[in-house]
Amino acid sequence: MMGISISGNGQMLNRDSLLKLLPAAKEDTAKVQLYINIGNQYEMDDHKTAAYYYHQARALSEKLGYKKGVIKFISNYTQILNLEGAFDSAVLLNKRSIELAKSINDPLLLGKCNANTGISFQYMGLYDSAALYIERARPYILQTGDKMLLAKLSDALQNLYMNLKRNKEAIKTGEEAVAYFRTGDDRVSLGIALLNLGNNYETINDHEKSLVLYREALQRGEAANYHDLQEAALLGIVTVYIHKGDFDGMKPYIDRVLTLTKDEEVPGTKAVAYRALSIYYYFKRNYPEAKKYVDESLAICNENGFRGDKVKGLETLSSILIAMQRLEDAEEVLRQVTLLQDSLVGEDVQTEIVRTEKRFELGRKEAQIKLQQISLQNKNTLNYVLAGSAIGILIISLLSYRNYKNRQKLQQAKIDELETEKQLTATEAVLKGEERERTRLAKDLHDGLGGMLSGVKYSLSNMKGNLIMTPDNAQAFERSIDMLDSSIREMRRVAHNMMPEVLVKYGLNVALQEFCSEIKKSGALHIDYQFLGAEKAVIDQTISVTIYRIIQELVNNTVKHANAENLLVQAYVSEEEQLLTVTVEDDGKGFDKKLLTEAQGIGWTNILNRVDFLKGKIDVHSEQGRGTSVLIEVGIG
Repeated sequence: MMGISISGNGQMLNRDSLLKLLPAAKEDTAKVQLYINIGNQYEMDDHKTAAYYYHQARALSEKLGYKKGVIKFISNYTQILNLEGAFDSAVLLNKRSIELAKSINDPLLLGKCNANTGISFQYMGLYDSAALYIERARPYILQTGDKMLLAKLSDALQNLYMNLKRNKEAIKTGEEAVAYFRTGDDRVSLGIALLNLGNNYETINDHEKSLVLYREALQRGEAANYHDLQEAALLGIVTVYIHKGDFDGMKPYIDRVLTLTKDEEVPGTKAVAYRALSIYYYFKRNYPEAKKYVDESLAICNENGFRGDKVKGLETLSSILIAMQRLEDAEEVLRQVTLLQDSLVGEDVQTEIVRTEKRFELGRKEAQIKLQQISLQNKNTLNYVLAGSAIGILIISLLSYRNYKNRQKLQQAKIDELETEKQLTATEAVLKGEERERTRLAKDLHDGLGGMLSGVKYSLSNMKGNLIMTPDNAQAFERSIDMLDSSIREMRRVAHNMMPEVLVKYGLNVALQEFCSEIKKSGALHIDYQFLGAEKAVIDQTISVTIYRIIQELVNNTVKHANAENLLVQAYVSEEEQLLTVTVEDDGKGFDKKLLTEAQGIGWTNILNRVDFLKGKIDVHSEQGRGTSVLIEVGIG
């Protein structure tokens, strides 16, 4: 997946025409776009020249204070860095673009910048980080209503989740990608998304579902005359038939693949097709023909270094040799398989070591950049001091005054720090006290009052059989029992809200799932709930309780004030970054964010206090008529 362009709509002119416009162009934002457009023209065949014009766009943008121009530079230049393998530099630049986009507060830019960061991580093979940033991009793109961009992000995510062996999430995002693509007219992209989704269903052995998807992908490829898509879909169908044991059914599809690739240089496709044909002849007991085709497949693998396919080909060959009673030859082939598999395992380990080193190197480079910035500031200060040394007495006076002011600032900073620490300590005490009181009240209600009410109900039920009552009195008695039942249910609901037992016993994911399910059942609004990485997450109970209260408050605010129909509650735990990210997003009426600074309500204050208590970050995006999105990040390490 290539980076997502943030270039805007440039003039549709060729390279020479654009270059002729350059000398007369004014030093303004239009010239920034002109530099970007010229760079685009060179990018396919001359990376160095393209990079030159992109850097010209950056320099002019910084001179003009044009942040969007700097973001355009990063978006385009990092595509060159990705192609040239400089992935760590691309990641660092893309992270900078996210910060710039935040300062502009543009959802589309924020979405694209996060997505481009994820794509650079994907090139590095760091699929978990890639998935994290592309997931972060989706809420922003959702605000823009750009369904085709959402489709591309969802399709990228399904492949990332497949690489991470997270099958449920891969299938969910794949289904979303297909649904989005169906609203447009990009037949090829829809076909590719169908193919990827078919691959995901095949990994969980849902052969019927994957077969339907592969066949539709094939139809899309045929309609667009796109051979690569047709060949991949045909091989997917062949794979399904092999797993189902329908070898007669798969033969026509293998023949179609070989017909399509007859005059094409597609060694990978031919290697797989020849191996499939070998399997067909093996099960038809035509062993010489089976050996002929697996030998052709292995020859292609050896010539092109397809080591994974070579292992599969050798395994097929050993089965054929055993069937031909050539046991010594089969044993030698199996020895080759073992050696090659050991080599591949070693390569996987080495790849993981390289990925770990890349993560370390990336963190080191970020630290170096910060140190260089500090060093540059220090050098500038020293230069100013040296340049003014001729007026010694004045400089000494100024420095003394500045030192005095700095000492004042440091003292004030310490006072502010102590005050903040004092406030956090007070907040912690209040929150912990509040939770203890909630727990005590919940226990008293459930075990004390709940037990008493249940005892009263039991006594009245037993008494009923021993009383002689008029029909009116009997009806009133039944109503009283029903009211008592309602009171017991309401008491239990209140106790549960005060301190959900399921949160203490089973953790945050199950508690949130139950809470969202109850809201959904009430009919107040439709809730989609997701917790990515929950199965591996280890979250302290204090953090779990606090996050639960925050989400509870946000959801209740949505129900009361937003007039929303749909709500997304999503949590994601990144083991790598030891970070819990929570998104609560609705499609309600939205509001002016300035109102938050004037908000006097207890609810919003409680949310901010709890986020501060966890030393987390909170980001709110809302516009009139376009819903509200709240993003919270909390460290869990």
